[in-house]
Amino acid sequence: MKAKKFLVGFAALTFTALVLGACSPDSKTEGSSSSAPAASSSEVVASSTEATPGVALQDGTYTLEETDYSNDYRVVFSIVVKDGKIAESKYDNLNEAGESKVENADYNKMMVEKAGIGPEEFIPAFNEALIAAQNPVNIEVISGATHSFRAFQNYAQQLIQAAQAGNTETIVIKNGGELKDGTYTLEETNYKNDYRVVFSIVVKDGQVVESNYDNVNEAGESKVDNAEYNEMMKEKAGIAPETFIPEFNKIFVEEMKAEDGAPTNLDVVSGATHSFDAFVIYAQQLLNAAQNGNTETITIDNPVQ
Repeated sequence: MKAKKFLVGFAALTFTALVLGACSPDSKTEGSSSSAPAASSSEVVASSTEATPGVALQDGTYTLEETDYSNDYRVVFSIVVKDGKIAESKYDNLNEAGESKVENADYNKMMVEKAGIGPEEFIPAFNEALIAAQNPVNIEVISGATHSFRAFQNYAQQLIQAAQAGNTETIVIKNGGELKDGTYTLEETNYKNDYRVVFSIVVKDGQVVESNYDNVNEAGESKVDNAEYNEMMKEKAGIAPETFIPEFNKIFVEEMKAEDGAPTNLDVVSGATHSFDAFVIYAQQLLNAAQNGNTETITIDNPVQ
């Protein structure tokens, strides 16, 4: 079977990551999941709660670039950290001439007609929201630009990880690379509300055939099996880990069977938005590892405050 190519980025294998509260109750619920971006709001909203990285950001300029062009454009992205904070965010899509997608009038017109918003609006909005929130997970998705937003979150995460390490070497994203067979694993190091994420995928014949995302306590017991916690979550959010954790794994494997399958295409699971956002970012990072065939465990130094 011919291996598929996926437009996901290469991730470093050791993360001191600014990531999520995937183990905490989700702060918002949704009435339904959407199968396509809505063409309405053009605003990206930063959460009112600013998350602090588990490891402080070191001052400097951190850069990320894709190697391959998709629909004539590739991502270039840099952040400037000053006094331990993201002071500048410069995410963009450039063609071979170095021209920004923001300035492509024809493309913007087409996107506005199709999705209700174009890059000239959502690209600046992404940058502004990252500066405001300091955490890509705390930025609410922009209507009509869901796929671009999920990719932005992944890349912003990688730049923050570089800033935590003080590594100013350009992150090279080998987008379009084929997945190499093997088992790829990611683990958080710290427990939050008594749980941490463990996540692995199995790639066979270039396809994701297994997804094993879970939240486990120090005894290695799954949150899925915690009856009291599940009951509390059902009352609060209408859904519990015993339901959404298996659902995450199921829909991810199913999505990756598609020719252009990617975790950024997944629909949010109603009532589990925050955990879902974390899952998507981690899934992208595991695919990044699979593109390089690097089976070393990805370690996430997640915040616990």
